[in-house]
Amino acid sequence: MPSGSAIRGTRVGSGPIRPTERCEPAPRHPVTYWCANSHPTEVSLAADVTPPVTWDCPRCGQPGGLDAANPPGRPRAEPYKTHLAYVKERRSDADGAAILAEALANLRQRRGEN
Repeated sequence: MPSGSAIRGTRVGSGPIRPTERCEPAPRHPVTYWCANSHPTEVSLAADVTPPVTWDCPRCGQPGGLDAANPPGRPRAEPYKTHLAYVKERRSDADGAAILAEALANLRQRRGEN
């Protein structure tokens, strides 16, 4: 008993049977990036796109550049910042003193000390 399925005999996720007859691939050009460990990474990009300056190396994770003789250096790791460090970036010492004085005045007023 025929099922009438047009996709009988193919598996899920498979591509077209003859892709060259149905579409023409976009023009591409290969671009090679080099990391500090001299790992080459070749990426195919569209012909009308300017290549990015850096590309992460899939082998070591470091950034790679277009110049094999002068690859970009290792990125600098930012240290962990606490909440207080972020607050100190946003506020000066004078602002902090003013906010503290205001909070203490409100607290003393609620307690009836003033």
